[in-house]
Amino acid sequence: MISDHYPPTVLDVPLVEHGYILGIETSCDETAAAVLSRDGVLVSNLVATQYEVHQRFGGVVPELASRKHTEQIEETVQEAMRCAGIQFPDIKGVAVTQGPGLAGALLVGVSFAKALAYAQGIPCIAVNHLEGHLASAWLSQPDLTPPCVILVVSGGHTHLYFVPKFREYHLIGHTLDDAAGEAFDKGAKMLGLGYPGGPAIDHLARSGNSGRVRFPRPYLNRGGLNFSFSGLKTSLLYYLRDLKKAGEKCVVADVAAGYQESIVEVLVEKTFRACRLYNVKTVAVVGGVSANSRLRSLLRERSTEIGVQIIVPALEFCTDNAAMIATAGLWAYEREEFASWDLDVKANLLHGTSYAKENPLVALAK
Repeated sequence: MISDHYPPTVLDVPLVEHGYILGIETSCDETAAAVLSRDGVLVSNLVATQYEVHQRFGGVVPELASRKHTEQIEETVQEAMRCAGIQFPDIKGVAVTQGPGLAGALLVGVSFAKALAYAQGIPCIAVNHLEGHLASAWLSQPDLTPPCVILVVSGGHTHLYFVPKFREYHLIGHTLDDAAGEAFDKGAKMLGLGYPGGPAIDHLARSGNSGRVRFPRPYLNRGGLNFSFSGLKTSLLYYLRDLKKAGEKCVVADVAAGYQESIVEVLVEKTFRACRLYNVKTVAVVGGVSANSRLRSLLRERSTEIGVQIIVPALEFCTDNAAMIATAGLWAYEREEFASWDLDVKANLLHGTSYAKENPLVALAK
């Protein structure tokens, strides 16, 4: 059965003559499918989670994730199509995540997408997961016009991009070790909060005092626009160790709030630093961590102070979903950027699509 953790998004949209793009996402532990009209209108968006499978292990087990994708993918795709009120002949292209992600999980999605596309005689479109997250900014703000700065902050990625024009992404900053999402997950595990760690810390921190326990702001005043969160994780480890040695009680809510504040302040400061450097007035923050309530509030607070437009996707588009893959796939479809039938997964496809490039101007920030 498809999990009801994330119910499908269904919009009342009339069938269009020129068809639809089917999006498929299986990069980690969500099996997702979405239907997007070629007008760019989202018709359905369904996510089947694996939360109960991985919770007892405190993190995603790749082999179990792959098996669950295999069990869920056909039903998830069919349900997304049913919600959209379409049949296979209405689909004009299948967009699927090629990478980065877990190799076995990606393979399930890519294999299914290739088989479906081949059987229907339609194009298969390979999508980079990071461009999918970037595309989610346009899902929430269709009239978003570059230039802008976009921060992709998800479970395994903390990437900062300058976007001078549509579909051109200049990588100007990235994490040197742990991503922000990983820091949340590992911090939550040390605090005994379970999995997934980000939402757990977010929820508990709301009742805590973020000023009572102050953690370092890693790489805030050095490293240009790059990030580093491994030292913060170590700082939490030592804090808990010293507290235990001293026989003092740990106020978990205060520790969670202070730990979260450290991560969020670094993300916000580096993002607006990039905004100043590239002289842009629009910032988007996308990816799973963009659902964090403290990050959202601080972004809006700072953006109001300095007169910058801030775009944060709706919660359903923050975590891994197929709507963002379908959107990026539609862009590729319009340019006839189709995959060949020997398409294979790329688990370590880290820095965006072939359009992404290291921007030499990043030296100005270092």
